[in-house]
Amino acid sequence: MSETEAADLFDEAWTRVAATAERIGTHPDVLKVLHYPKQTVAANLLIRCDDASLAAFKAWRCRYNDALGPTKGGIRFHPGSSMREVMALSLWMTLKCALVDIPYGGGKGAVCVDPKNLSDTERQRLAHAYTRAFADVIGPDRDIPAPDVATDERVMAWIADEYARLCRVPEPAVVTGKPVAYGGIEGRTGATGAGGQLVLETLAQSLGLPQRWRVAVHGFGNAGGEIAERLHARGHRIVAAGDRGGAVLSAGGLDVPALRDAKRRHGSVRAAEVEGVRRRRDGDAVLGVDCDVLVLAAMQDTLTGDNAGDVRARVVLELANGPTTPAADRTLAAAGVAVIPDLLANAGGVVVSYCEWLQNRSRERWTAERVRERLEAVMRSAAGRTLAASEAEGLTLRDAAHALALRRLEAAILATAPVSPSDHAEAPGRRGRAKRR
Repeated sequence: MSETEAADLFDEAWTRVAATAERIGTHPDVLKVLHYPKQTVAANLLIRCDDASLAAFKAWRCRYNDALGPTKGGIRFHPGSSMREVMALSLWMTLKCALVDIPYGGGKGAVCVDPKNLSDTERQRLAHAYTRAFADVIGPDRDIPAPDVATDERVMAWIADEYARLCRVPEPAVVTGKPVAYGGIEGRTGATGAGGQLVLETLAQSLGLPQRWRVAVHGFGNAGGEIAERLHARGHRIVAAGDRGGAVLSAGGLDVPALRDAKRRHGSVRAAEVEGVRRRRDGDAVLGVDCDVLVLAAMQDTLTGDNAGDVRARVVLELANGPTTPAADRTLAAAGVAVIPDLLANAGGVVVSYCEWLQNRSRERWTAERVRERLEAVMRSAAGRTLAASEAEGLTLRDAAHALALRRLEAAILATAPVSPSDHAEAPGRRGRAKRR
């Protein structure tokens, strides 16, 4: 992604927020607070490579807004990352946490790097370099990173370890998404997919879905693979799956465990050793498959004004961040396709991250059952509130999610806003300014 394209990502994100704000009458002071991040820090990360050469990588950490609590958001390693992309992602995190009523603000981080070109030791050095560069930004009560694109629980362990070395005290709550053996929590790895499944089940009847669904999954990484496996286990048919290596399609249903095994061993579902499937070199072939639910679990801007007309699903579920552009939204709406927005659909990750943070702060181990119960309660409640707002106010699910998030942020921001002169004048027992003596 070029710098110009990344800039458009933030502009598009803010345009959607501003449009909903105008419709629901959000206080203008709130929009002034939210129109730009509270803090964005850039750094040049230097590491010594295995061949003794020196490599430099651009990196960022953005704390968008902390009116509801410490900022929270992932760190991604991706060659197309930029500061504007990080700003957009942290804005979405701010809204997401507000929507699901988790006491966090929104943050995000990135390193502009192709992780496929790094050895494990180089990835570790890069994680340590990131921690040192942003040690004054992150912290268990300030800004809490988590895994994102091309980062995982091992990277989080490296960051927590380096942070403890710098602070000279162990503090596992500085990041979430860690290995269970190193302060992580049961259920975090599959939380995004699990949360998406819960939302989809909660909204299914209202969206007119049949009892058994035909599902196509675009992006078969952790989130896409997890929701495919969960839906497959519940009797739904996964009729298509695709990633950067290609796609496999079968109207009769795919062997999801075989696809996940192929993804782990060969890097693509197209390598799965299953018979009776159609194979495509282009993973985007999944987008036009005839199905009930299309799961978008890859990257932002997957559906655009150019290809949204190809969609033949009744419902689009956004497990990725920002996978549908505004132009694609308009095309889908005109075709009667319902979109379950990313703010709601992929919030399972931050919900379980919050559970992990609570576990670390209290030094109390949560059971897998306790995590599942908390995740289900939060996700079903958020889905129900979003649906109710949509129906009551005549909004799309995306606009309803934005409206609920904005109202929660508005209440918090205005509670601490600077007092205006009119407030002073109208205060009980006061008439204008006090006389000078």
